Order: sequence, then C-alpha cells, then structure tokens
Amino acid sequence: MGQLQNRSSEGRRRASHSMESVLTEAVALLDEAGAPALTFRALAQRLGGGVASIYWYVASKDELLDRATDHVIGAVLADVEALPAGDDPIDALRAMAVTLFEAIVERPWLGAYFMRNSGAQNNSLRLYERLGQQTLRLDLSARQRFHAVSAIVGVVVGSAVDLGQEPPQEVLDGAVDRDELLGRYAQTWRELDPEEFPFVHEIVDEFDGHDDVDQFRSALELTLAGLRLQAGV
Repeated sequence: MGQLQNRSSEGRRRASHSMESVLTEAVALLDEAGAPALTFRALAQRLGGGVASIYWYVASKDELLDRATDHVIGAVLADVEALPAGDDPIDALRAMAVTLFEAIVERPWLGAYFMRNSGAQNNSLRLYERLGQQTLRLDLSARQRFHAVSAIVGVVVGSAVDLGQEPPQEVLDGAVDRDELLGRYAQTWRELDPEEFPFVHEIVDEFDGHDDVDQFRSALELTLAGLRLQAGV
C-alpha cells in the first residue's frame, strides 16, 4: 500500500507541470539574473513542486541550460522561417543574422549556450542549417561554406554578447549616462602620445558616442562583402 501511495504521489508531482512549463520558468529565471540564478531549487519554487520533480524532465543543470536555450531559439527559428524569400542569398543571410542578433541582445545569456550541444538543441541546429542552406546558393567549396557560416555566427554572437553586457555600476546608478562614459574614455585616448598610438588618435572621434548596433551591422557587412567576393557574385 505504501509503495502504491508513493507512486501515486510521484505521478501527481510529475503531472503538476510539463516540460513546456519547466522551460518557460527556466527561461524566466535566466532572463532575470542569468545562469547563476537558474538552480533546481529556484525552479521548483517557481513551479510549486519539489526539486525531485524537475528530474523527470532533465538530468542536470547543463541539460536544462541547453534545453532552455533551444526553447528560445525555437521562436527565433520561427521568425527566420517567416522571413520573405528573395533572390539574393547574401540578403537572406543578413536578415537571418540580424534576427538572431536581436534575440541574443535581448537575452545576453543565450550567446553562451547557442550551439553548445547540438544533440540537445534541435532548433539551434535547424537554424544553423537554414544559414548554411543560403550558402548552397553560392559558388563555394564545402570548406568555404563552413567558414562563411562560422564567421557570420561569430560576428552575431560576439557582438550581441558584448552589447548585452551589464554596464558599469555608475551607469546603472544613473551617475553618468553611456555617452558621458564613452566621452571620458575618449578623452583619455586623446591624451595618449599620437606617435605611439596613431590608430587610436585616428578613430577616437568615431569611438566617442558610437552606436553599438551600427558597429555590429558594419562588422556583418564586412563579413558578407567578403563572402560575396569569394563567391564571385
């Protein structure tokens, strides 16, 4: 009788939430405070069950992070698949890259886990495939296609994670705004010896008050322009 009651109570705990609800709440915790905030105990409290019930769905925190990432990427993949079809694969790659960039900027933790485990991230792999399929429309070798998609993903993820970093405490406190902080750094650069730092002196006015998204788009355009040249388009 006792064993039957235990199985019954376990069944009720398992039925109290689903994989969908587990992942939804996991993503909410990640959005609030990043990976350190995502613990089985915190997740169980949000779901209103015991820690043991989480193990019905995932075996470890690493698996939970991978599946939470894939859960979010599923929405990104849907947005990518909804993009209008066009004649130019470079334009298609640009639109896909911007879509992924915007998702990672919104959720900086996402960049650390995207494509980390393709076995648990089916949506991520499908998104990678969608990017790669555009290169199949270009006259490239297999190695060039691989390097092209790797370069695009690198620009997107690297730029988005950098942009999504938490600003310095004085900006968070409201003591200074972003432009004022950049201005301070720019002034220290202007005071450097121009013979020792000729490049820094050349670009300091561009750095002062620059737009991070514009900087990402420029890096993406450089990458795509190189790809276009390589493909002879």
